[in-house]
Amino acid sequence: MIRILINDGIHPDGQKKMEEAGFEVINSKVPQDDLPAQLPNYDAIVVRSATKVRTPLIDQCPNLKIIARGGVGLDNIDVDHAKSKNINVINTPAASSEAVAELAFAHMFSIARSVYKSNREMPSKGGSEFKTLKKSYSKGQQLRGKTLGIIGFGRIGQETGRIGTALGMNVLPVDPYIDQAEVDLKLFGDQNVKVTIPTVEMKTMLQQADFISLHIPFTGKAVLSTEEFALMKDGVIVVNAARGGTIDEDALLGALESGKVAAAGLDVFENEPTPRKELLDHPRVSLTPHIGASTLEAQRNIGLELADKIIAHFN
Repeated sequence: MIRILINDGIHPDGQKKMEEAGFEVINSKVPQDDLPAQLPNYDAIVVRSATKVRTPLIDQCPNLKIIARGGVGLDNIDVDHAKSKNINVINTPAASSEAVAELAFAHMFSIARSVYKSNREMPSKGGSEFKTLKKSYSKGQQLRGKTLGIIGFGRIGQETGRIGTALGMNVLPVDPYIDQAEVDLKLFGDQNVKVTIPTVEMKTMLQQADFISLHIPFTGKAVLSTEEFALMKDGVIVVNAARGGTIDEDALLGALESGKVAAAGLDVFENEPTPRKELLDHPRVSLTPHIGASTLEAQRNIGLELADKIIAHFN
């Protein structure tokens, strides 16, 4: 019987689907240090971002046929080495696109109308300084008519572009591998409106964008650093719901202090799970703890997509 270790959790519907296919599914967290002793007893492992599947572990698991990642990024898996051992590495690039894009816009709206600041200050000052806070937060901005830069125009980037276009934003995506993408605005009911969004050069986007949202994997080097911040418009808003390290945090803090960046929305950090205190305490940073794909709908989609791919592999 095929044995599958669910090490970082999965939606019950995904587990049920694999069990109905005749697989033995063990949904129990094995500590990282114990995996070399236990993982050789399994044909597949399902992880999220917590479990690391590196070369030494892969070499100790001759029975392993699949490494499945619930989510998009594969930076916690030595993919090339796994493939060299004929191990199939799969992920779920489509399942959480809407959830991540919506969180990016949650940060944009929150910053544009100072919701994140109000939530910090209203409990302590709302009863005594209401008028002062009202005046302080009365210079918000609307997203309609603004220019949205998107770095990375894959599934999540295109979903972000879809929402931005529907909101009436001028969308400027950047992607070296994509010239343009046709996006369905998915209007409620039976109305379908498709628009074609072309990509632009990075410099063009940086110089024109009022909001910038990142949707790329971490490749070992920050895509936004001092040089890129210098090209941006004064008062730009930057959102990262992609991966920690894609923004140089030192450069971001400098841009926040200078006013080049008016505010930042961060769901991911370089030093997870211990983000640097300067960011956590910064008065112009909207914060979430890496929850981009953490919606009920996305988690169910991830579980079912993983189940389908694992079943297809073994059958």
